[in-house]
Amino acid sequence: MRYIYNKSTDPAFNLAAEEWLLTRDDEEIFMLWRNEPAVIVGRNQNTLAEIDESFTRERSIPVIRRLSGGGAVFHDLGNINFTFIRNSSPCEGLDFKYFTAPIQEALGNMGIDCNFSGRNDLLIKGRKFSGNAQHFHKKRLLHHGTLLFSSEMADLSGTLRVEPEKYRDKAVKSVRSRVTNISSHLPEPMEVTEFISYLLNFVSKGTAPEQWELSAKEREEIESLARKRYRTWKWNFGSSPAYNFRRVSRTPAGTLDVNMYVKKGHIHRIRLFGDYFGIKDICDLETMMLSRRHQRVELESHLSTIDLGEYIRDIDLPTFMDCLF
Repeated sequence: MRYIYNKSTDPAFNLAAEEWLLTRDDEEIFMLWRNEPAVIVGRNQNTLAEIDESFTRERSIPVIRRLSGGGAVFHDLGNINFTFIRNSSPCEGLDFKYFTAPIQEALGNMGIDCNFSGRNDLLIKGRKFSGNAQHFHKKRLLHHGTLLFSSEMADLSGTLRVEPEKYRDKAVKSVRSRVTNISSHLPEPMEVTEFISYLLNFVSKGTAPEQWELSAKEREEIESLARKRYRTWKWNFGSSPAYNFRRVSRTPAGTLDVNMYVKKGHIHRIRLFGDYFGIKDICDLETMMLSRRHQRVELESHLSTIDLGEYIRDIDLPTFMDCLF
């Protein structure tokens, strides 16, 4: 098995690294890595339904889709991610306990008692600190999990807070849990980088640290994959399952009731109901948004050249955009 400490903190690069290592050959892998603040959504999720759009936009927090299923998670530099890649067959099924056992052993060696719970979680004193997911590619299995070490809990809850009634779809929904940081349970204080070194040494049984790096050629190929997939709107948002969106908002123009159907990230149907006033036919405004991405930047740019007040009196463009997300 190869042991890797991937020191990149770019979420698009890091998720690309997992896919590249999974698909390139049959080498078995254990890798540790961290991301700068980012929301990572599951393969089968509706991205916009999982995030607080205004919270992530105002803080420039990227939202990236991963290969595996499961729910959305918030990553920051206080969260450590671990990845196992093993040669396996789908007929063997998913086994979360097997891959979380080394983590439990490593923490137990430090005096922290933790246990496996539910389908895919690790808990300390009843609070979640690790969620896990898996993905098969041909005869290769990717298992990855989070380890909350010293994450900012306010950001963790803020990025994933959303009004549940706005989106109607068949996508997998996230389940929120009470969480805790590993650092709160350590017998002695430890920096996150110290914990990474400890964990990698424990799992690798002392493999030399100079062997933990990705090569320059590997990083170049991974970055190419990141550009093609993990940095694109098509993968991160456009791959969401089709959904119906409804939001009723009180605005200076009156009540605005937005109803739309979105497929492959593009608006296929939209109706704007409400008690607002306007000079021009609202159907013309609705038509302008058809086939456009359900994406704030694109809609804002597309509608910036029109006089919105002619269709909905006393509303400005930022307020109108807030009604659409």
